[in-house]
Amino acid sequence: MSSDGTDVRVDYSRVFTQAIDRLHSEGRYRVFIDILRNKGAFPNARCFAGHNGPKPITVWCSNDYLAMGQHPEVIAAMEEALHDVGAGSGGTRNIGGNTHYHVDLEHELADLHGKQGALLFTSGYVSNEATLSTLAKILPGCIIFSDELNHASMIAGIRNAGCEKRIFRHNDLAHLEELLAAEDPAVPKLIAFESVYSMEADIAPVAAICDLADKYNALTYLDEVHAVGMYGARGGGISEAEGVADRLTIIEGTLGKAFGVMGGYIAADQTIIDVIRSYAPGFIFTTSLSPVLVAGVLASVRHLKASSVEREGQQASATLLKTMLSEAGLPVMLGSTHIVPILVGDPVKAKRISDILLAEYGVYVQPINYPTVPRGTERLRFTPGPSHTPEMMRELTDALVEIWSRLELRKAA
Repeated sequence: MSSDGTDVRVDYSRVFTQAIDRLHSEGRYRVFIDILRNKGAFPNARCFAGHNGPKPITVWCSNDYLAMGQHPEVIAAMEEALHDVGAGSGGTRNIGGNTHYHVDLEHELADLHGKQGALLFTSGYVSNEATLSTLAKILPGCIIFSDELNHASMIAGIRNAGCEKRIFRHNDLAHLEELLAAEDPAVPKLIAFESVYSMEADIAPVAAICDLADKYNALTYLDEVHAVGMYGARGGGISEAEGVADRLTIIEGTLGKAFGVMGGYIAADQTIIDVIRSYAPGFIFTTSLSPVLVAGVLASVRHLKASSVEREGQQASATLLKTMLSEAGLPVMLGSTHIVPILVGDPVKAKRISDILLAEYGVYVQPINYPTVPRGTERLRFTPGPSHTPEMMRELTDALVEIWSRLELRKAA
């Protein structure tokens, strides 16, 4: 009731409906495919698009980059753990304790990055948000220097830290140094950045950023989620491949991409690990990963430490697909990583291309729109893996060429 006696009520349904309508009008409304992967036959899968039963499709956008989620050793380890200890962890580690699988995996991850310790989280998002927000609160007056293209989870962690932040232009060392030099030398500083930027398909100058951190007495926080398992002799990421892992304060990674299962982690010296374990709400109050999942990751990490076959096969596939798409005149965003984006530049067109690929060609790739990427840079993001054959790539290229012609889209300059 308002002050003049009028019955005023909030129309909640209208507010929510308008929020969804805005997404539709901007071409950004997301539709999730109803899909099942075929065990042991990735990238083959089946989707349920109507009432006629499952339709066979080829998956081109999975972050299970090396198909380790289908690997016999991973599946066998998960089955063994399920029959040994059951399904769940029993709660947070503060209550349920450390399932021994967690202890073993943390030792393996610390070893992978040459660090004293590691700490598991339920996802890469949680590990970023929990660690960054906690670090800045522990360091009074801390300023975080963040690459402008950092992942949403890093941005959330920095925001929740409530500290001062400085945003530097993507991979711009001169701008980063300008910002660092402008601050009081006595103030704690943390540089947060990624190694592989999955939407741009480029790589950060890790060693050079470490040089600036040394010069200005800053800590470093490197997100390696799109690089762990993928680069380095043992899959330690870009920091291992470039021989600079020892120079980084904290390395963060995921267990749900190249390692093929689920979860996130950080690796650092034991004191920092203990601080995050003891102070981060995102760790303390969250049920720990199921030992079944941890057992699968443990098998995956151990396998990829010893085997480079999957990494080599994936890099070969990415190189071949980039060549095919470029030679066909398609607007490939060329980079030195395993990710192959094609620039569309319009959310409605990106969705239309994705829909045609699925409906007419049995090809599954999701459009990438704002806020994942800036407006006007909408794209299709392909992640060819070791199991994508040259024949699959040729069929994909031919399909894209036909659709580009049909929709009269701009080709590469």
